[in-house]
Amino acid sequence: MDHETRACDFLVMGSGIAGLFFALHAAEHGRVVVVTKKQSAESSTNHAQGGIAAVTSKEDSFAMHVRDTLEAGAGLCREEVVRTIVEEGPARIAELIDLGMRFTEREIPNEPGRRELDLGREGGHSKRRILHAQDMTGREIERALLAAASRRPNIQILENHCAIDLITSQKLGRSGPNRCAGAYVLDVVGGRVLTFSAPVVVLATGGCGKVYLYTTNPDIAAGDGLAMAYRAGAGVANMEFIQFHPTCLYHPRAKSFLISEAVRGEGAVLRTIDGEEFMGRYHPLKSLAPRDIVARAIDSEMKRTGADHVFLDITHKPARFIMQRFPNIYSRCMELGIDITKELIPVVPAAHYQCGGVVTDVNGVTEIAGLYAIGEVACTGLHGANRLASNSLLEALVCASRAARHSREHRPAPLAQPLPPWQSGQAHNPDEAVVVAHNWDELRRAMWDYVGIVRTNKRLERARKRIGNLQEEIQEYYWDFIVTRDLLELRNLAVVAQCIVDCALGRPESRGLHYNLDFPRPDPAWAQRDSVIHKDSQGG
Repeated sequence: MDHETRACDFLVMGSGIAGLFFALHAAEHGRVVVVTKKQSAESSTNHAQGGIAAVTSKEDSFAMHVRDTLEAGAGLCREEVVRTIVEEGPARIAELIDLGMRFTEREIPNEPGRRELDLGREGGHSKRRILHAQDMTGREIERALLAAASRRPNIQILENHCAIDLITSQKLGRSGPNRCAGAYVLDVVGGRVLTFSAPVVVLATGGCGKVYLYTTNPDIAAGDGLAMAYRAGAGVANMEFIQFHPTCLYHPRAKSFLISEAVRGEGAVLRTIDGEEFMGRYHPLKSLAPRDIVARAIDSEMKRTGADHVFLDITHKPARFIMQRFPNIYSRCMELGIDITKELIPVVPAAHYQCGGVVTDVNGVTEIAGLYAIGEVACTGLHGANRLASNSLLEALVCASRAARHSREHRPAPLAQPLPPWQSGQAHNPDEAVVVAHNWDELRRAMWDYVGIVRTNKRLERARKRIGNLQEEIQEYYWDFIVTRDLLELRNLAVVAQCIVDCALGRPESRGLHYNLDFPRPDPAWAQRDSVIHKDSQGG
């Protein structure tokens, strides 16, 4: 396999909101290379329907947004981080609008000709504070940021490039504190490995939904950044808190299509297969309860009735309102033969968001010098044990901006010695595709069956054993054969699965998104305690 070495000032993994916003800020101070696995617009950001939570209304306040976030986080949020992100949010939103982002507006009542931002409401929020672009907010954010990036000559976006591993001084056998010096990147189309040298490396790789059988995430969400950081020695925390979105469209041709939380925010109610409204039995806010409660309630109702889905009902709202507020959801459902203005929407929970991640501060700083993590891949302390809806895009904006400033002010000098080329096996194997596909399927099914919405220690231990066996097989393949994107993703997913199980077994309580039948209640002793793991301490 051919090799090539390149140098840049800032190497960014991922082209979602966090990676692109960082790149736009960093481009004023050096050359930025953005590495992305598929097309530049393919990211979790692009799939985000709901919007960005931010205080922009006179009826709202920072204090209320902070309170709602802390309440959802179930005792694990870092309050100073929450306050920083909430208070800096509006300025970052204004910056996004200046870059060309077009949020949906509405006419101000009794003031003809005057318009204001149309604010939505979602579960767990006490006020309307969700800025959105109809139900395609993520797509509009990607459009605006990619357009802005294309105007910056200092930003190069490499599509169809897949990061393999971080290059650190420790891995190179250098003495002194561990620091990041670059990364190995697979050019999927060209079939070669590039060695990137960079004093600042930024992980903005998004989440890991693909580790589960059912997910709302795009195909690229394989937890690559988290797995690379873990292998390099960075701390990983709170991976037991995987948020399952309560309402993924249940249809054989839907391919994980998300029915936004905003649909419930606008009055949709959940019903059993028999048409009975059931959320009143689980929470006073009924269908507007926080996501973890709604997902568990749906899981419970499906188990109680034996049904493979429940229904979401918004038929009581005017058809014109539904079509205007949710044009994307309406048209996709119509393509599948479901008229949501007249018919109930079949839904099922699906893995949606990782609240844990690589341990960072609010500036995206990790335990490895020169390595930053921002967006969903990071664990800043904003989300705690359960993410408040639409806080994730806000976190990505604020932390990307802060990481860009911090990395400019604290940029280390590049390593003096040249970086060694990538070493891997040279064998081809005609059976590789079927082996990778089989292991992939086995891993995702084990995670869905044993490490899902409701867990037990017995199930978690079963999962740990199966993941360990799979990792042995994957390692054998990895070192003997030429690397491919599928093999890299499988290797990373196995690491992520291990981290989720290890964190879950390390928390002997139920809190937020982590629900263990062996420990069904929160333990006050575990409030404000993160489940931090390191590669060496886990024996892997």
